[in-house]
Amino acid sequence: SQLAFVFGLLGNAISFMVFLAPIPTFYKIYKKKSTEGFQCVPYIVGLFSAMLWIYYAFLKPDTTLLVTINSVGCFFQSIYIGFYLYFSSKKTRVVTTKQLFVLNVASFGVIIAVTRFVVSPSQQASVVGWICLVFSLCVFVAPLCVVRQVIRTKSVECMPFLLSFFLTLSAVMWFFYGLLRKDYNIALPNVLGFIFGVLQMLLYMMYRKVDEDSAKKKLPLPELQDQILDAVKLNSAIAVEIIPLVPV
Repeated sequence: SQLAFVFGLLGNAISFMVFLAPIPTFYKIYKKKSTEGFQCVPYIVGLFSAMLWIYYAFLKPDTTLLVTINSVGCFFQSIYIGFYLYFSSKKTRVVTTKQLFVLNVASFGVIIAVTRFVVSPSQQASVVGWICLVFSLCVFVAPLCVVRQVIRTKSVECMPFLLSFFLTLSAVMWFFYGLLRKDYNIALPNVLGFIFGVLQMLLYMMYRKVDEDSAKKKLPLPELQDQILDAVKLNSAIAVEIIPLVPV
């Protein structure tokens, strides 16, 4: 149990870093003052997943580490969703609010009602655990869309290596935590998470050089670089007092 506790602590620390990963995305939204090109579904799904695991943890003994990290997850996902709603257009805001209500209010409410009033108390943890297991498998399958895009475009721009690395490391920690506690609802989904994480890192190593070569081809010749730099400096000096009519 002590070893499981250690893996749980490590899982908490690594998962916390994963929760911080979307910050650059929302900084871009803040700079653009618009959510155009970004989707809120991953954060709504992330919030739902964290809520499910907290509910499961309350039905099982000695699951404090599950409660702590998923409470942190609920906090961050709620902040991200609120931030997204603030900068989204009216139409996007309405669609996102509907998605949030359907998944995080209606669906979660149905799960609680069914498991509390239909399922016997001795089976509640098992049923909720299976729901968490199936939903986690669906969440781990989601990166296949990114993998497909990387293979199609031969570019890893949309798949940061550090995020894939920390997701893989997180899957390892939570797998051993679930295995040592003999809680296979926690352990099994992370097998799939580990496989997809390793696959993403392998694809990154394969196509990273392609991205680097493409970037080098786009660079101008050394002598032209100096001329361009001088031109940019001259342009900047001339345009200091010019106020653009259309904001960039």
